[in-house]
Amino acid sequence: MSKRLPETIAYIRITRQSWQQGKIEGDVQVSDYEWEFKWEFRKGELLVEPSRGRALIKEPLSRFLERCDYQLEPGGDYCFTIRAEI
Repeated sequence: MSKRLPETIAYIRITRQSWQQGKIEGDVQVSDYEWEFKWEFRKGELLVEPSRGRALIKEPLSRFLERCDYQLEPGGDYCFTIRAEI
């Protein structure tokens, strides 16, 4: 019998979006952690602050943004599952 991987839900709110500037900004919350992010998709850069726990969220957040970027709208609330316990 295989053991299931742990799962944690990440909640995202998009606060700003500019297709002209190539940016999406927002907040992400996972368990007791909370970050602000700025994704400059034309440059392929994802900035996440503060640094506390950033290594836990940067990779899964990047995958989510790349997969869903055209569906994201300012003021929108979204979530995705991380295959880890945070």
